[in-house]
Amino acid sequence: MSTGTAHIDTFVHDNLPPKERWPELNFERIPELAYPERLNCAVELLDRMVANGHADSPLFHTDSGVITYGEFLIQSNQIAAVLVEDLGLLPGNRVLLRGANTPQLAAAWFGVIKAGGICVTTMPLLREKELSFIVHKAKIEHCLCDEAWADEIKRTQEVQPELSKVMYFGNEAASLERAMNSKPDAFDNIDTAADDAVLIAFTSGTTGDPKATIHFHRDVMAICDCFPRYVLKPASTDVFTGTPPFAFTFGLGALLLFPMRFGASIALVAKPSPENLLSAIQDRKSSICFTSPTAYRALLESIDNYEIGSLKKCVSAGETLPLPTYNAWIDKTGIKIIDGIGATEMLHIFISAADEEIRPGATGKVVPGYEAKVVDAQGVEVEPGTVGLLAVRGPTGCRYLADQRQTRYAVNGWNYTGDAYVMDEDGYFWFHSRADDMIISSGYNISGIEVERALLAHPNVKECGVVGIPDEQRGNIVKAFVVPRDRIDQPEVAAKELQDFVKSEIAPYKYPRAVQFLAELPKTETGKLQRYKLRELG
Repeated sequence: MSTGTAHIDTFVHDNLPPKERWPELNFERIPELAYPERLNCAVELLDRMVANGHADSPLFHTDSGVITYGEFLIQSNQIAAVLVEDLGLLPGNRVLLRGANTPQLAAAWFGVIKAGGICVTTMPLLREKELSFIVHKAKIEHCLCDEAWADEIKRTQEVQPELSKVMYFGNEAASLERAMNSKPDAFDNIDTAADDAVLIAFTSGTTGDPKATIHFHRDVMAICDCFPRYVLKPASTDVFTGTPPFAFTFGLGALLLFPMRFGASIALVAKPSPENLLSAIQDRKSSICFTSPTAYRALLESIDNYEIGSLKKCVSAGETLPLPTYNAWIDKTGIKIIDGIGATEMLHIFISAADEEIRPGATGKVVPGYEAKVVDAQGVEVEPGTVGLLAVRGPTGCRYLADQRQTRYAVNGWNYTGDAYVMDEDGYFWFHSRADDMIISSGYNISGIEVERALLAHPNVKECGVVGIPDEQRGNIVKAFVVPRDRIDQPEVAAKELQDFVKSEIAPYKYPRAVQFLAELPKTETGKLQRYKLRELG
């Protein structure tokens, strides 16, 4: 924390990377980023909204009715009081949050921040081993957990006994709710600095141990004032819905921070599935949807069974949006999906485009507040039309907690996302591949993503993943793992059909020399394809 006192936990501050290893942070590109030195993002997004006339405005639409901004403020205040008075929370202490996307988890998030704590929100399906790593890495003593997800927390406590201050929520008999009943409606919010840490987001850890990314109060406000304000352009009458969990920074912004910044409301989906998401759109009259490309494709299978006329805007991120999915969604709904790229290290979307600015197949243009370029291996900007590494900077950026990998992500003031991109003459960015997912076969550089796009255009391909598999003669070969729409009786014939189809769509040397049919693809909780698991399948 920025204010020096013996009653503040400085662990996170003390374990930030040295300032010279930070990316350059710029708050001058748009006027909204001129934040004061003292800032608490929970106060800005909640208390100030209530004070400015939204006390009776709907915030959450639930099966039990509407929760207003004013009611949610009281809940958050009571949780903050429980943390301070009953659990001894000090400013700067980390609090592990665990649960599905529910108003209770959202109130816990705001309660932690009002009390000056640092949120470490975790994916609901994490197991003891993964939770223990997080608890140890971030030195966490406090936890607020949904009772439905309590078992792994209890196992984690056996391994990491420092996680000693735990309360459960989810019903009136739960320990947190019981403690809240004795707390007043108001809370004296902790005065925090704009550059005090407010959350730690752990990366997925597909290459080594997960990295813990630190973000500040001003970072939270910055992502609210860049992509949604300049690209999405929501109104207070909008109802947001979607599937990414709060632990995924894409979901935190999309389904909590953004709607609250603009006085809008939220229809949360606690158990993500195509049917549950479509029901939330139909029953809550949702107008803005955030989910992954894979999920949009899955929604098309059931969409005719629901009335989704309220839906006006759809946003995709988390992985590249295949053009066949984009086109199929327009054909079915008439809505152009807003694609975007973000990163845990950047907190949210920094390249995107909406409405008439969309160029199908392109991720978009730089979001106001940020700048981006495509560079070669030496960091020199390349000419438009040339494949290179994506580098970006703006008001948010990478700061890993005690991690030498900081020097790989933040280079010469820029954040290197690990993506290979092409920028065209008009400033649009076109995704090529993950830099580490490029397949080199017989001397050719082949993008697995490009092969996937070609396969998805085939009528019998529901989903697919393409990776490089070691081969003695070619170094690697392109292998496609395909989830078919219809039953495959003759795999060899079906594989040959797909191979010929790809050859007709893109350069023949890129076609998959091996095809394997699967019932489903391995994915993360957030719907991202786990390519490393496909490589393990061989």
